[in-house]
Amino acid sequence: MNVQRDYEALVQQGLKLDLTRGKPSPRQLDLSEDLLRLPTGHTAADGTDGRNYGNLQGLAETRELFGPLLQVPAAQLVVGGNSSLTLMHDTVVHALLTEVPGAARRWIEAGEITFLCPVPGYDRHFTICERFGIKMVAVPMTADGPDMDVVERLVAADAGVKGMWCVPKYSNPSGIVYSEETVRRLAAMPTAAPDFRIFWDNAYAVHHLSERPAELADILALAEQHGNPDRVFVYGSTSKVTLAGSGISFFGSSPANVAWFLANTAKQSIGPDKINQLRHVEFLRDADGVAAHMRKHAELIAPKFEIVDRVLTKELGGLATWTSPHGGYFISLEVPRAREVVAKAKAAGIALTPAGATHPYGTDPDDRTIRIAPTYPDLAELEQAISGLAVCVRLVAEQG
Repeated sequence: MNVQRDYEALVQQGLKLDLTRGKPSPRQLDLSEDLLRLPTGHTAADGTDGRNYGNLQGLAETRELFGPLLQVPAAQLVVGGNSSLTLMHDTVVHALLTEVPGAARRWIEAGEITFLCPVPGYDRHFTICERFGIKMVAVPMTADGPDMDVVERLVAADAGVKGMWCVPKYSNPSGIVYSEETVRRLAAMPTAAPDFRIFWDNAYAVHHLSERPAELADILALAEQHGNPDRVFVYGSTSKVTLAGSGISFFGSSPANVAWFLANTAKQSIGPDKINQLRHVEFLRDADGVAAHMRKHAELIAPKFEIVDRVLTKELGGLATWTSPHGGYFISLEVPRAREVVAKAKAAGIALTPAGATHPYGTDPDDRTIRIAPTYPDLAELEQAISGLAVCVRLVAEQG
């Protein structure tokens, strides 16, 4: 087989295919089209007029619907706008400028601040740290989540380690689900910083690809059991559940952390979009309604994950490794000289997330990880893109 000839033929096709971001496809967005005709009224269960100001924490019925899905008591959940990333960004800002519960001083006054970053991980977590000059230390991922021996050593040794990013369920981009033992150790571990916080980005809590959803241990309950009730900030959203640009987001934590968060948020807002909260409750109804809706998503995107696995198995067996997640939005492909592969793919009209984006500062020291986002293209385009990517992997391997 002449891989150089295959690559030249690929370039000649003039492709314009995009696998860069984990976006819902138009067909997925169509599943929530009825949201645009809701709500049928504007009054919440407690009589709140959703059209007006107020209720900074969010409507009770919204919190009661989504709290159990995120393993957060409804009274300890805050409902925000369409982006959980905004909530994460703002939480870091709040911690820099106002003392989190248990802190002796604001983070901005604490000297050099460090966050632990399991890798491969989510690039937008890393850009928040970069924006505020927070040092990032990479922690390797295992099949059970971050390497806890490394984590426990780092948090115990340095009071400057103030935070840790986690995508605990169907992790971005590997699809790993943290084991119960990993979650327990995160909740219980001694830390040098009394104000250490875990940023628990449970973005894919309900995004299952099979009829056997993965189970995730309840980190808020475990942290409280082990005497660390304020350790965890939980985040989630409906961005990939309903309409990506018009969803609702969530912050959950201990009562003390929620009070702290709301006190800071009150300086920014007089209240969230309660009409959007009402339409989501009316559309999804209850936990069974959410599950039924997510099964429709799985019917659309599970075949795409199967295409990626099938094509890679056929074209790259023995040459590369990749994950086969049971949920979430991404596949992690491990290849030699990932940057060259991504560059070859770009030249052939196949756009991929930059190699290195899965690591702090955009640098993958092993130059191996490529994040594949298979959800947006249609089936034919996806197969074409993955086949083309495989050609690029083979070409770079042959040239090496």
